[in-house]
Parts: sequence; C-alpha cells; structure tokens
Amino acid sequence: MVSIHNLHKKFGPLTVLNGLELDIKEQGIIAVLGPNGSGKTTLIKSILGMVVPDKGDIVISGNNIRKRWSYRQEIDYLPQIANFPGNLKVQELITMIKDLRGKPAREAELIEYFKLQPFLDKKLNKLSGGTQQKVNLVLCFMFDSPLIILDEPTSGLDPVAMLQLRKLIQREKEKGKTILITSHIMNFVEEVADRIVFLLEGKIYFDGNVSELKTSTGQDDFEHAIAKLLSEDHV
Repeated sequence: MVSIHNLHKKFGPLTVLNGLELDIKEQGIIAVLGPNGSGKTTLIKSILGMVVPDKGDIVISGNNIRKRWSYRQEIDYLPQIANFPGNLKVQELITMIKDLRGKPAREAELIEYFKLQPFLDKKLNKLSGGTQQKVNLVLCFMFDSPLIILDEPTSGLDPVAMLQLRKLIQREKEKGKTILITSHIMNFVEEVADRIVFLLEGKIYFDGNVSELKTSTGQDDFEHAIAKLLSEDHV
C-alpha cells in the first residue's frame, strides 16, 4: 500500500527526515509515534503531498507520488487541528467538502453515529472543541477510501466519543483498510494498533507490534516501554 525509501527533508539547517525507510504492505492499524520534532508530521505531510521531500521516493498502490495529485482521492485525512470557517454551518461544511471531493459519501450514517443531528444548522464557531472534532471525523470517514491517516484523532473527545472512535476504526480495519494514526494517548494506541512505528531524529527506531515493543524494552507496561525508548540508557 505505502512504500517509502530513503526519505530526506530539511527545513533550513534542521534535519527532520534522515533517510527514513518504511514499508506498509499489510492492511490494519499502524501507529506512528515519537517525541515532538521526531518527523511524524513531516512524514504524514510528505505522504499527502503537502511537503516535498528533498530526496527519496514515496510509492502508494504501486505508483510514485512525485508530481502527482490524483492519488489523494484514495486517502482520507484527519488533521490534528481542523481550521473550519467559523461562519459556516455544519451542514454547509459537509456539503462543501462533498462537492470538492466529488465522490460518493456516507455522511448520513456518520452523523447518526456521532449524534450530530442537533448541530447541523449551527455555525462551527459556536461548537465545543469535542463537537468540532466529531464533525472532523465525519468529514474524514465519509468517503470510504482504502488509506486513512488520522493525526491525533482523540483530540477533544470525551470517553464515550473515544469509545465510538475505537469501534469505528476497528470497523474500517475489518473492511481491509490501511489506517495510519498518530496519538499521544498511549492507552488508545495500545488498544487499537497492530503495528508500532517509532520515529526518533527522522529515522525509524522501532518497528513491531506492542508485544515485541514490551519485550525489546523489558517493560510490561506500554507507556513505560515507550518511555524506555526515549531514555538515555536505552538510546
């Protein structure tokens, strides 16, 4: 599905990606983790074509994405911070995104799933952060694409909505989709992820499942295993 080879990116003197190699052939849920500045966001934006790497190749579904754009039609993306036009109503925003994408959408079932019917005629700047995030999730999942990228999807969600999100992600996985997730909520990652890709200084420092991570760090607790990756004596 996604193959990345020798990816490099600098912003001025700062090296953000440093020869990164990543192969995602399997369908399932892959968590991309790492400390701030490790290259997670730059990696995601490179896959989306929002950042142009200095060197290296990104291949999606067998096609190199360099100087292409149509491949993005097969990606659904949830940004960490959704800067919605505050004067638009929720229904107006959904209709606008549907028109822009020009693809069949299943917004009705997602509106029902997240109980957003009472908010459809409300302006986006009048919504709470959690409700805005639910709108963000509807916009992401309503096009049923094979590759989904979720950047901090739990942001602002209450425990009930987080449970709904976990169920939705698992349901999409069962359809055979590939789902990339970044998150700082470690118990959420541990519950949903089939594979952990841990970035450090622009390279992949660990790549495996939760059990392998715990074994390699000698930790029984997932959060402690992640912390061990960052500890001076382990690095």
